[in-house]
Amino acid sequence: MSQLQLTFPARVLRGAGVLNQLGALCAGLGRRALLIGGKQALRAVESPVRAQLHAAGVELLAQEWFGGETSLKHIARLAELARQLQAEVIIGVGGGKSLDTCKAVAAQLGLPIVTIPTIAATCSAVTPLSIRYDDNGNFVDIFPLPQAPAAVLIDSDLLAKAPPRWLAAGLGDTLAKWYEFRAVSQRHPARSGNALSSLAHSKICYDVIAEHGPGAYAAVLNGSSSPALDQVLDAIFTWAGLTSLMSNGAHAAAAHAIYEGFTFCDKTREFGHGLLVGFGNLCLLALENRDDAELLREMALARACGVPLTLAEIAALDAQELALIVHESVRAPDMENMSEPVSEARLQAAIARVTALAACV
Repeated sequence: MSQLQLTFPARVLRGAGVLNQLGALCAGLGRRALLIGGKQALRAVESPVRAQLHAAGVELLAQEWFGGETSLKHIARLAELARQLQAEVIIGVGGGKSLDTCKAVAAQLGLPIVTIPTIAATCSAVTPLSIRYDDNGNFVDIFPLPQAPAAVLIDSDLLAKAPPRWLAAGLGDTLAKWYEFRAVSQRHPARSGNALSSLAHSKICYDVIAEHGPGAYAAVLNGSSSPALDQVLDAIFTWAGLTSLMSNGAHAAAAHAIYEGFTFCDKTREFGHGLLVGFGNLCLLALENRDDAELLREMALARACGVPLTLAEIAALDAQELALIVHESVRAPDMENMSEPVSEARLQAAIARVTALAACV
């Protein structure tokens, strides 16, 4: 008989002000905490984190920048720091790369971790995996972890204050759950219960964003939270996380392959994972030869959610840079999940078609 292993976060709290529960959560996990995160994220949460830990009798040992990349070097450096400080719990704050680094550090030491996303750009806060890069930011691999976070605090008030482009990134990355899983299912039809569950969750992601994404993005443009934002935060973190967990990660296709290609270009590497995936979604639809009416409908949704529709919105690329991105995209492992082989010429044609249609949106 086959064995099944699913790794879920122990607790997920979402809502306005849930950061105020950090102290009580950490006190149940350990009395010595190491705070790791991005520079802006640390500035955003340092004061409430310190107050929460102090009130709960948890010692804040140090706060440390994660290093800028989820690389083996930074993971090893931070793990050694946590070991020297005798940390009992890791608190990770920031976006995807920061949280992926923190999760890897905690897993390496067997320590519990509490994740606090400060941007709603990916589902990294909930997933038991880390996307690793080399020190220059080039994609290396997707590394499964033996544990998920002990707790995830998704504070909608905190996330509403983040730059709107990061919510747009989260919307683009989460839309990919449906577009890509549907594409993967063409080659590998969903028959098992887990695959059917993942497919269903990916459709929930799409339906929630189609209904609430534009309103949530509009609210965040004004710096305010809203019921629509709460709905899409559930999609970005919970439903997208469940899509990944139930599929054991086997749900990515062309959109993520194209993102991986973008990481090989200096001009596009730091543009934002979900924004690049969001553009990749549109190219995926073109690669599937979907008709213009469907493409235009999905492009209109992407536009209303702040996702770029053209390469020009991402960076001014010359022919050589675009050729490098296309070459690396086609070579990326996720591209192999498409129902038909994708050549560099096919991908170039898909990008050109999306670019031409963007003028009509």
